[in-house]
Amino acid sequence: MMDRTHRLSLTRQAAVLGISRGAVYYVPRPPSAWDLALMRRIDALHLDFPFAGARMLRRLLRREGLDVGRRRVGTLMQQMGIAAVCPQPGTSRRHRAHPVYPYLLRHRSITTPNEVWAMDITYIPMAHGFVYLAAVMDWASRRVLAWRVSITLDSAFCIAAVEAAIARYGQPTIVNTDQGAQFTSADFTGVLHDHGIAISMDGKGCWRDNIFVERLWRSLKYEEIYLHGYESVSAATAGIGRYLSLYNTRRPHSSLTDRTPDEAYFFPLPIPLPLSAAA
Repeated sequence: MMDRTHRLSLTRQAAVLGISRGAVYYVPRPPSAWDLALMRRIDALHLDFPFAGARMLRRLLRREGLDVGRRRVGTLMQQMGIAAVCPQPGTSRRHRAHPVYPYLLRHRSITTPNEVWAMDITYIPMAHGFVYLAAVMDWASRRVLAWRVSITLDSAFCIAAVEAAIARYGQPTIVNTDQGAQFTSADFTGVLHDHGIAISMDGKGCWRDNIFVERLWRSLKYEEIYLHGYESVSAATAGIGRYLSLYNTRRPHSSLTDRTPDEAYFFPLPIPLPLSAAA
């Protein structure tokens, strides 16, 4: 849009286009080592205290000897895409112009694969920088069906993940997400509508509405992410891939009667018949 070789000065070009000169001259800087370390600790505290906002996180950080202000914590939380669990729009920041769909899973018994898929985004710290991870999980079996890594918090990698899951496993009856702008966008919901999939969205700040994906994030971070300081996006992608393969194929779940997600997805247990029907 801006042409540095044009006879008009950059100031005049900015004025004609109606944009700030600061946006023209600004050169993005990578986050500092201090900010990255702070974001890494905020992420861990957010897993332990999902209800904590910037003020409480600041107090927790100061108890650990990290002198940081509330506004700085709030800025980093926004950059990471996380927010306290409370009744507010807030990786889950809602776009006011996008429609929000009702939560369809309340009082619903979900027992068969591909009945309901859940999807969410999380922040992944690296040694130098960070990325975002979007994953599609089958609700009944806890199996991760598809995932994508991105350096930006947009809807494109979410769409790529859900399209990959549909292409490989068919379409579910319902897809459940939070109210984040990535999931309420017309591009994302349009993909689901095109496949005849019902859309369900968590209530504001109700992280328990998507509890199984939240548990996946906790397991992934404590069992893989925090143990490795990924040096690059490719290293992070490879590490996440290894863990999710192990998670699906080898890691037993007590809620699945000690079966793995693969076993629960591909070989679901038969639903017991009522006594009257069995007789």
